[in-house]
Amino acid sequence: MGIKTLNISPVGRVEGDLDVRVDVEDGYVVNAWTQAELFRGFEVILRGKDPKAGLIATPRICGICGASHLTCGSWALDTAWESEVPRNAILARNLGQLVESIQSIPRYFYGLFAVDLTHRNYSNSVFYEEAVRRFTAFTGKHYEVGVSISAKPLEIYALMGGQWPHSSYMVPGGVMCALTLTDITRAWSILEYFRTNWLEPVWLGCSLERYEEIKTYDDFMAWLDESPNHRDSDLGFYWRMGFDIGLDKYGVGVGKYMTWGYLPHEDKYQNPTIEGRNAALIMKSGVYDSSSDMHTLMDHTFARENTTHSWYDEGTADVHPFDRTTKPTHHNTKDFNDAYSWSTAVHHINYGRLEVGPLARQLVAGGTHGESWQHYDGFILDAFKQMGGASAHLRQLARVHEIVKLYRQAERCLREFKLNDPWYIQPQEKDGRGWGATAAARGSLCHWVEIEAGKIKNYQVIAPTTWNVGPRDSQERLGPIEEALIGTPVHDVTDPVEVGHVARSFDSCLVCTVHAHDSKTGEELARFRTA
Repeated sequence: MGIKTLNISPVGRVEGDLDVRVDVEDGYVVNAWTQAELFRGFEVILRGKDPKAGLIATPRICGICGASHLTCGSWALDTAWESEVPRNAILARNLGQLVESIQSIPRYFYGLFAVDLTHRNYSNSVFYEEAVRRFTAFTGKHYEVGVSISAKPLEIYALMGGQWPHSSYMVPGGVMCALTLTDITRAWSILEYFRTNWLEPVWLGCSLERYEEIKTYDDFMAWLDESPNHRDSDLGFYWRMGFDIGLDKYGVGVGKYMTWGYLPHEDKYQNPTIEGRNAALIMKSGVYDSSSDMHTLMDHTFARENTTHSWYDEGTADVHPFDRTTKPTHHNTKDFNDAYSWSTAVHHINYGRLEVGPLARQLVAGGTHGESWQHYDGFILDAFKQMGGASAHLRQLARVHEIVKLYRQAERCLREFKLNDPWYIQPQEKDGRGWGATAAARGSLCHWVEIEAGKIKNYQVIAPTTWNVGPRDSQERLGPIEEALIGTPVHDVTDPVEVGHVARSFDSCLVCTVHAHDSKTGEELARFRTA
């Protein structure tokens, strides 16, 4: 029947404007191109601004993970200015990011992913009618519960930042809040409400303690069969239905995974440096190469960007972000043999293209590299091996598995605060270079800043989406989502729901862009720069 080309514009429910072009032959995707359709111009906007402008601007890069951007921006200035950051401040920063990520998981699952389970393509599944009852958008019984409960953790964020999103309570040298015993008590009650009203009864069908006993894939499958409450929980139901509709059969990807790590330990990173970060993280950094089954630590010096197939006038060389100057081109058209995206192609100098996100974090968590005290969890790595590698289905499990450990880390922060100790130590501002990184809900996020004459000389951001949705590079290596789309079945070319499954399994966040389309780039950036 030959090759049929589908242009899907936009792919819905990926938080931004993502276009996907796929070639379909004999019912399967044989080639793919992912296109970021909006220009992310924050690097241009911040040029020449006061260094602390990044704390205001960058949380607005994303409407769902502003705390992660604020975390990166703060640590970037801390490392540039050689700040001392008090113990309480590290805990408060971690807590803000934790509760933001906790809210993201049910919001993503019910609002972006589970509604696909109600698609008519799956009407022959034995699980279909129950999926419609639970997950139909707006009217599904569990959709309403899950989306509503997702807002609760953000009430803890508001105790520190006053609002969510776009708070700026994290600053170089600490935080601009000092929690009281009343605040801590309220935060505990909010966590308990989240646990007792959704996390245990609806999502898990069991206690946190019982779920934490799961260490391997066999443990998980035994847990699933142990009780009707486990089987019929939203976690158990989705896992069983995913197999029934074949979500485990496609969405493999590049087979190499990366996380910057996250949650600096409050006693190990009070004098933050770029070089000392890896050894101070609770959740370790790393690269996992599934072809060799090897784990190694990740360092920012390994990252390179390439703009061969991107709308930038920067040549075809691989460039480290510290050495990059963002130069967008104007009046662009899509040319799939040349440039077709605003995203750059990011890669590791040794491992090439890498997938980032919850699956990557959990595969790295299964490694024995890093410090002996750092978090270890081998469950998802074992599932990965037993299931034969990555898939759209396993990415979802990795994401939702994370919620219990994030919840426990939030509890730990509340226990560790020493309310009478400092929350802020004023740093000495100076010129220099800094770098801050974290694991946002959607994947590896980092900021690079260079300060000269008291102003931002260069500011660079590589968001999770940049890694995952980037176009081909100078060696014509496909980006992670492009690669994952290869082999995806397409049962109905007029409604290729399976393509959406793969894209959304990465949960790409295309709102890491400025809404400045190519035809207006120069005019709109000029307005931003003088604002």
